[in-house]
Amino acid sequence: MIIAQNPKDEKARIKALRSLNILDSLPEQQYDNITELASFVCDTRNAVISLVDENRQWFKSRVGIALCETSRGVSFCAHAIHNPKELMEIPNTHDDPRFKDNPLVNDKDNPVIFYAGVPILDESGYALGTLCVIDDKPKKLNDKQKKSLRNLAEQVQELLKLHVRNNELEESRARLKKHNDLLKDFAGTVSHDMKMPLANLVITSDILHKKYADIIDDTGKQYLDYLKKSSLSLSDYITNILAHYESSSYDVDDRSSFNVNDLLENIIELINIKHHCVINLPEFNHSIHCNRVALEQIFLNLIANSIKYNDKDEPVIDISIDHDDGYYIFKVTDNGIGIPEDKLESIFDLFSTVGEYDRDGQKGHGIGLSTVQKLVEKLGGVISVDSLLKVQTTFTFSIAL
Repeated sequence: MIIAQNPKDEKARIKALRSLNILDSLPEQQYDNITELASFVCDTRNAVISLVDENRQWFKSRVGIALCETSRGVSFCAHAIHNPKELMEIPNTHDDPRFKDNPLVNDKDNPVIFYAGVPILDESGYALGTLCVIDDKPKKLNDKQKKSLRNLAEQVQELLKLHVRNNELEESRARLKKHNDLLKDFAGTVSHDMKMPLANLVITSDILHKKYADIIDDTGKQYLDYLKKSSLSLSDYITNILAHYESSSYDVDDRSSFNVNDLLENIIELINIKHHCVINLPEFNHSIHCNRVALEQIFLNLIANSIKYNDKDEPVIDISIDHDDGYYIFKVTDNGIGIPEDKLESIFDLFSTVGEYDRDGQKGHGIGLSTVQKLVEKLGGVISVDSLLKVQTTFTFSIAL
């Protein structure tokens, strides 16, 4: 028996093999399909996808073989990888001096008498192992079988490329998750640390306004009002930013059944509307099954905007619900100031604003609708807007049933 020497590029080859992170992985149907097909096409008892490391050949997939690995010293594939672009065929191992007295050849139950292997290459051309077919009697492949074996080996190479890409995506996803977790923790800390001083500014301005009303002139009172107004605006901005980043953490599968009108009534109470307003709920109190918290956030933003950005003496908001082709369809229509046509396409972009002030003279931060779009998409739907300036605006969004 002749033991195969290491290829000249052995160190680089082993590094390439290790970088796959596939050695000792669990069986996978995609690889098993290839070995089964190779065995069938070549009409052999066994077929194997082997990967050759420093000391062994390990079988990613195997047909008709109980072992999951053998030592490299007895490996046929260790010889095959010396010629990365060639199919190595041994019609009868008893006639080949390299394999005389090889324990695999002399195995009583499943002797290796015939062997044909095609090297499996990575993207850099390193031979990582082989796709090989084995039989317990002498044999010779015809041209069609050889071509099929080469084609199947290429499919193994494609699977390994996908394996690498999937590993890279998983690593990227893990890094992004870690980054997002850190960002959320940071946002939460900053939110708390900034909102407390802002709350103190609001309270202090109210105290100064009340306690020193007789001393402070009208200009001073305007400054205090401006200080309070700016503090509240910044506090609201921080709250919206935090809600925007938290919107990606809603679990789509955290679903429950509830009545839409009951949800809407709770939202209306939560908004604490200061102006006279007419809100027409859906005629029928539909029972739906979805993520209640996410839908609440969506309606909370849309209804609040319909009230804030309304120049009519009596704001009117109509809400409807329907379902079609596997989706709930919601519409929120108001008689407010409307959205200019040139702003309709960008209205859902983060920090994009229409440029108009609300009923209280405040200007929006351009965060709410971006958060709404993220939530709608996370729930498997889409959102759109139609508007007629100074007449009405309709937001239509869907959620997967």
